[in-house]
Amino acid sequence: MSGSAAQARASTGERRVVAVVGATATGKTALGEILAATLGGEVVCADSRQVYRELEIGTGKPSPAERAARPHHLFDALPLGARASAGWYGRAAGDACAAIHARGRVPVLVGGSGLYLEAAQAGLSPAPPSSLAVRARLRREAHELGTEALHARLARADPATAARLPPRDTQRITRALEVLEASGRPLSSWLGQPPLTPVAGEWRVIEVTLAPRALAERIELRTRDMFEHGLIAETQALLSAGHGDALCALRAIGYDEAMELIAGRLTRPAGTGSTPRGWTQRSAKPRWPQLRVPRCAERGPAWRNAAPSTKARAARRNSG
Repeated sequence: MSGSAAQARASTGERRVVAVVGATATGKTALGEILAATLGGEVVCADSRQVYRELEIGTGKPSPAERAARPHHLFDALPLGARASAGWYGRAAGDACAAIHARGRVPVLVGGSGLYLEAAQAGLSPAPPSSLAVRARLRREAHELGTEALHARLARADPATAARLPPRDTQRITRALEVLEASGRPLSSWLGQPPLTPVAGEWRVIEVTLAPRALAERIELRTRDMFEHGLIAETQALLSAGHGDALCALRAIGYDEAMELIAGRLTRPAGTGSTPRGWTQRSAKPRWPQLRVPRCAERGPAWRNAAPSTKARAARRNSG
């Protein structure tokens, strides 16, 4: 898009927002770059792992060449250990998109975090405070006492939240208890506040999908590629730098398994490039269940079989 066309678009008040969503390894990053180049856009991270600057190999960020080709926003925005809440993302994405629109360009949000995209598209209640130390302790208690015991504790302190959470939903139960301890207020009171202002504009949401078998094959290829390009070494360096608790709290696919391998609690099948058993199945689960895809997908077509080859991804990573 020419500079004059971009200025004309800005002056007319037209505001478009494009979002590319999908499960791991469907090709969101490549498609997002293509759309940004075609539409005269700038890429905005919508992935809850890619916002951390210390996480590189295991997150599939755009390559250095791609980042140099056009502006990218919110990648590497936070240090590992900082809380990347949906509330923080909604505000940060809103600021980034407003600045992009002011330049007459199109924000292209790319990622797999449904709650992030929900925060940007519809707005969420203000984010409650968090505590990594409290979260780590609660997860240890869940392991030692059982998630049902923590659910019972939550039911006594915040019955409204406990009533809507399954008794074995460890992640959400510990989060609700963390909010209670960190803020002194139940999560239900936080969620009852008026939502933050969403990103304004005419939204087009593109869901990238693959058949289950093809997706599993792509995830297997990607995880092999991560192993071969130093995921274990990167994880070891993070642990040596004292980021172990922060990594554990993230529950990041790839890094969790790498930590288990380093600790000797997980074995890697024989053969160069083989991946830990169960990783492929875990990665295949969509990471954006809260997005309510049918509501969003009706705003734009589904792009199928758009994922790049593993060799192409390796070339992108090594370029620049």
